[in-house]
Amino acid sequence: MNIVRRFFPRLRGDQGGVVVIEFAYTLPIFMLLGITGVELAHFAITNMRVSQVAMTVADNISRAKQTVPLALPRLREVDINDNLLGAMVQGGESLKIFDEGRLIVSSLQQNASGRQTIAWQRCKGLLNVASAYGVQGATQPASGTGGFQGMGSGANQVRAEPNSAIIFAEVSYEYRPLFSGWVLGPKRIRREAAFFVRDDRDLTRIYNDAPAASVSSCNKFDTTF
Repeated sequence: MNIVRRFFPRLRGDQGGVVVIEFAYTLPIFMLLGITGVELAHFAITNMRVSQVAMTVADNISRAKQTVPLALPRLREVDINDNLLGAMVQGGESLKIFDEGRLIVSSLQQNASGRQTIAWQRCKGLLNVASAYGVQGATQPASGTGGFQGMGSGANQVRAEPNSAIIFAEVSYEYRPLFSGWVLGPKRIRREAAFFVRDDRDLTRIYNDAPAASVSSCNKFDTTF
């Protein structure tokens, strides 16, 4: 009994294990904050990478052309496919842009009546989404009001000038969280980019002469070329 009486006062005053106990209480909180921070950072980086894919494709296709003697330069199906393939390479195995998303490229032009129209549209990817602005052939109404007026939202809407074109890229991507869905959960990222065609170009059609290439039409959902 004397030993017990001497031991408990000493135990009550012992502070040696306080740090361990406090660490055990705070560790789950720090782990939660760390996991949340990593997930948010990964989501922000993925947003940036998807945006860069959209900008790169729109920029490159706006520059692509085949020089033709005594005629305007031409855009070919093989040029478009090369740039779509470049988007897949840019995304890499970590992004898998066509397995988890879809890339839609449109040429916004002004037709003979002076109205905005999607002259052509090409797509690649497995995600089942459509352009937010309509399919190939979508045209501004003759009244000039309502319906299709251009591409882009709000103050960012763009319109093509006479005898020119705007290459407009839309990328939709299904974000898969690094950890379980309790931090962010699956989210769909959508980014757009638009670039004027830099030089003169034959805007009447896309050519598919030698070398002939498969057409990346928007009624197909695939990742192959």
